[in-house]
Amino acid sequence: MDRMFFRYESFRQYLRLYPLTSMILAANLIVYLLMLLTGQPKDTDTLIRFGAMVNEPPYRNEYWRYFTSMFVHIGFEHLLFNGFALFVFTPPMERIAGRLRYLILYLGSGLAGNLATVLLSPDPFVSAGASGAIYGIFGAFLYLILLRKDLFDQSARTTVYSMLGLGLVYSLAVPGVNFYAHAGGFAGGFLLLHILMHASRRS
Repeated sequence: MDRMFFRYESFRQYLRLYPLTSMILAANLIVYLLMLLTGQPKDTDTLIRFGAMVNEPPYRNEYWRYFTSMFVHIGFEHLLFNGFALFVFTPPMERIAGRLRYLILYLGSGLAGNLATVLLSPDPFVSAGASGAIYGIFGAFLYLILLRKDLFDQSARTTVYSMLGLGLVYSLAVPGVNFYAHAGGFAGGFLLLHILMHASRRS
């Protein structure tokens, strides 16, 4: 793994260097602990109560779920997988893009993933997790690799391509994974960074 994606910081350094990523990780953990205290994280009623996405009435018009579902996870394994990806792979984007653009990227990508799920999923679903937002950060990395090659050495590019390849295989091969959220989040992150960079140039 390239040094860019190697987390060598102490706890205090991590909090200081990546405050938004730290807050997102903390929010995911707090929501999960609250779910444990009041129900079962894999139980449908608990997931819906804490803000998971649902495309059936009476929940499908509760648009706040497009955002709250990013912080809800379906069991510890789900939280652990997404938490690891957040902890290791997203911090460099917070430094590269800047905090405001990073926050827009993260939330916008998660929103894009949820929109894609609602528009493209043919079946009723209950969906939750940070993976749409995380795949959006991966999409933003790909955008930078293609258009700002000066920011990455060969080792970093190889790491990003490996992440994307493994992410694609995981999205397609593992049962129960929300492929629409991953694909929508990825496309959203790619396009959002393009918009943010051009807006920054104009200003």
